[in-house]
Amino acid sequence: MKDIHQRIDSLVGEHAQKLSERLQAHRAQLFPPNAERTLRKFTSGEVADLLGVKDAYLRKLHLDGKGPSPEIRSGGRRYYTPEDIQALRELLEQGAKTPGTYLPGRRAGNKLQVITVINFKGGSGKTTTSAHLAQKLALDGYRVLGIDLDPQASFSALHGFQPEFDLLDGGTLYDAIRYDDPVPLRDIIRKTYFTNLDLVPGNLDLMEFEHETPRAIIEGGSSLFFTRVGEALSSVEQDYDVVVMDCPPQLGFVTMSALSAATAILVTVHPQMLDVMSMCQFLLMTSNLLGVVAEAGGDMSYDWLRYVVTRYEPGDGPQNQMVSFMRSMFGEHVLNHTVLKSTAISDAGITKQTLYEVEKSQFTRSTYERAIESINAVNGEIEDLIQQAWERGDGT
Repeated sequence: MKDIHQRIDSLVGEHAQKLSERLQAHRAQLFPPNAERTLRKFTSGEVADLLGVKDAYLRKLHLDGKGPSPEIRSGGRRYYTPEDIQALRELLEQGAKTPGTYLPGRRAGNKLQVITVINFKGGSGKTTTSAHLAQKLALDGYRVLGIDLDPQASFSALHGFQPEFDLLDGGTLYDAIRYDDPVPLRDIIRKTYFTNLDLVPGNLDLMEFEHETPRAIIEGGSSLFFTRVGEALSSVEQDYDVVVMDCPPQLGFVTMSALSAATAILVTVHPQMLDVMSMCQFLLMTSNLLGVVAEAGGDMSYDWLRYVVTRYEPGDGPQNQMVSFMRSMFGEHVLNHTVLKSTAISDAGITKQTLYEVEKSQFTRSTYERAIESINAVNGEIEDLIQQAWERGDGT
């Protein structure tokens, strides 16, 4: 057999090169190199739901010449860009009786919310959950920074970056947290096609932090590894309301530093026995290692920790038993709502998009609505937790 006599490093390299070229061709077909990736326009009904007003009220604003002018399509249907949605928020906030009704971000005295999304086992929907959360927060008027800490960079890919082509000269968080001549985090942050959402992409460079940290610990003289993510974030703290960090499926130095910088932890869980067993091991390891970090001076205080059930199939008996088991064990720490398993989510991923990006006409109405309702319900719970952390439990 030919494979037996071929060096594994050259074979893997050959496969990686072929796959990379094919993915690049796929991206070029979806989003031509000279074309700037943009977000679709939203119907007036979608915008009304996002703003919490009636569609008729948006129509009246338009007729009165107030706010942005939507695109008018056949049948008089009105469509708004993400920039239009933000402009409407700013307009409506001026007349709001309660501050923060339409611009819900933090105010004086509110600390930056840093949410780490973690799981030890791949396939739990961690990146999908992170991306939908970051994008929904941005659509809802929060200033959001998404950080991809996974060397596999799926979060980055969902936002239009292919690491081996777009990040040839660095540009990940590693550049800002490395021990030798770090660069300002502000120089790494990239704008996305989502209004209110900026991104720090990831790639294999992040593994360098795992390799360099043991040497830095032995040599001493550098700041403690678990403070480096927090120190980098402090330089841009005033620019954002929420940071969403998509962590790698491993408990390495990058993840521990991210956990030390976090104000909240979101653990994704697929409700299968093997996944829950894996999560048990992850929690044991996390507790032990973060206990060591705490003894070394790390800040291990959090506003909240929640488990979110992902890829959930309500008609699956064993999954229902597992969800009930988790709720009996962890109580309020399990989010009330779940992310349903849906072909709409997986099909959107084929084109490197989320449910907030795809045209819902691509799916049957019931399939799309079922999926987006579950995603929105989960994100709504998380937004409530953010507001409670700012001591605005009523969401205002």
